[in-house]
Amino acid sequence: MNALPANPTDEGHAALVERLGGRSIVFVGLMGAGKTAIGRKVATMLSLPFMDSDQEIESVSRMTVPELFERYGEPEFRALEQRVILRLLENGPQVLSTGGGAFMNAHTREAISAHGVSVWLKADLDLLMERVSKKQNRPLLKNPDPRGVLEKLMGERYPVYATADLTVPTRDDRKEIIAGEVVAALCAHLGVEAIATGATSATTDEVQS
Repeated sequence: MNALPANPTDEGHAALVERLGGRSIVFVGLMGAGKTAIGRKVATMLSLPFMDSDQEIESVSRMTVPELFERYGEPEFRALEQRVILRLLENGPQVLSTGGGAFMNAHTREAISAHGVSVWLKADLDLLMERVSKKQNRPLLKNPDPRGVLEKLMGERYPVYATADLTVPTRDDRKEIIAGEVVAALCAHLGVEAIATGATSATTDEVQS
């Protein structure tokens, strides 16, 4: 197994963006996986616009995601989320971070497949718990046993996330490192020669589903 390059050159970045065409790089995964943070880094590396579907939902509704959940319930929120993501996907190439439940919607998955390359940031339970415990704005975790809720969500969602075009393991490491591995995985997936300035321990088996 050959190690994928961690740091494709500027030429590799340009070739990757060219190969994307009008498609978006779409991050999927559970809350706390780092979709927004890593997505921003990847967007910066590739000189692409970055969009966060939750932030866009809050902008158009003038309400926070927790407020939307509380007032309208999860089904209504998911319907709004689907409409927003479908509209955002018309604006590629870009990097798009999606909410944890977005990829569970079959119509949203179809749209992402048609207009993007999906990247699952796969995180283990301990990492997710450490991150989400620092924030109080997680509607699905307003529960006496948030760890149990996360475990249940992992059981339900990970098999669906696994259908994404790429799976990149994430961990408690510098955002630049993980973002570099995402870009290298995208290069490998799209057949772009990513001339390396360094190597990573991530293998093709690890980063491609």
